Amino acid sequence: MDFNDVFAIASSFPGAVRSTTHGTPSIKLGTKFLLREREPGILALQRPSIGERDMLIEADPDLFFITDHYRDYRYVLIRMDRLTPEHFRALFETIWREKATKAQISTYDR
Repeated sequence: MDFNDVFAIASSFPGAVRSTTHGTPSIKLGTKFLLREREPGILALQRPSIGERDMLIEADPDLFFITDHYRDYRYVLIRMDRLTPEHFRALFETIWREKATKAQISTYDR
């Protein structure tokens, strides 16, 4: 996958928009940050908790990782070339639902 693939999936969720964060492509829900392309081929994606992030890394360290910079934050870094569309959709939906309004969730669930 590349960032265009990521955005194509994310844009199917109500309110998800393409933006720029720290000079790199990102996706927000209105003004709420969800993810960005940290560097070519690497996504920085918010997670619900540091514990959930750590479980992802433990389960699949070839796909998920962090740097020291992210150690105290609830972000996971993802190698896009190893990410499937189905897996990205599930990861994105979790953080989207956390930040979406009730109306956006209702629209999506229909």
